[in-house]
Amino acid sequence: MTRFLEFCVKTFAMTNEIILLKLGGSLITDKDKPFTARLDKLTELANEIKTVLDHAPNWSLILGHGSGSFGHVAAKKHGTRNGVQTVEQWYGFAEVRFQAAELNRLVVQSLLEAGLPAIPFPPSASMISDNRKVIQHNVSTIQKALDNHLLPVVQGDVAFDESLGGTILSTEDVFTFLIEKFNCSRILLAGIEAGVWEDFPARTKMVKQIQLSTYEKMRAGIKGSVSTDVTGGMKAKVEEMFSLIQKNENLTVQIFSAEEKGFLTRALQGENVGTLLTS
Repeated sequence: MTRFLEFCVKTFAMTNEIILLKLGGSLITDKDKPFTARLDKLTELANEIKTVLDHAPNWSLILGHGSGSFGHVAAKKHGTRNGVQTVEQWYGFAEVRFQAAELNRLVVQSLLEAGLPAIPFPPSASMISDNRKVIQHNVSTIQKALDNHLLPVVQGDVAFDESLGGTILSTEDVFTFLIEKFNCSRILLAGIEAGVWEDFPARTKMVKQIQLSTYEKMRAGIKGSVSTDVTGGMKAKVEEMFSLIQKNENLTVQIFSAEEKGFLTRALQGENVGTLLTS
């Protein structure tokens, strides 16, 4: 064990930290090839999570994942995130749910094969939103899972919505609700982008840390996604995360790439391997 890992184990073993970790759709699927999961990458990430959690018994982790080339393709076809009213749109709602569940099954399978007791909590079965803000969810089931040392898995998914009929909730939408219910100090967003770029898509100026007070100066250079992403891409993620930080001063958010083996481990251990968002 490295000295750094030993330090992290000693430090975090004394805390009861709940971490929200998202595996982005761009990381676990090929977003430019419909319905294509990166199975080797899923296996690698699951093994990294298992190794870190084995050395941090007092940590609790809630894992989320995006839909990538599964849910986003069907969602764009049917316009599901913008609302569901007609018979055809409700069929699309069901199709998006099916595709999201297909990827979720592969994610959970990889976690179980790594020795992690993962259990899915799909938003479509348990969450109700209003204009894409979650207003109803029985979080006691997730708490029971944590109490029994299980790994709750949430995802980007369809949901019934009071104003829109139906919609799509991103993993960040789900995290926004969960952070109000659990004592979370960190959100980790793992994707394929190294961090937040000041000049995307040129990618020559990556920012290591952004404070809420300085974000306005660089927001014009932060764009969306080059692949199909109905939930807004990078810019939407950054703005949603800063909205959470405004409400939770002790919260930090890290946006980073887990494309290279070991980066997820380092981020979980507390190292800034991408862009850190702070108050």
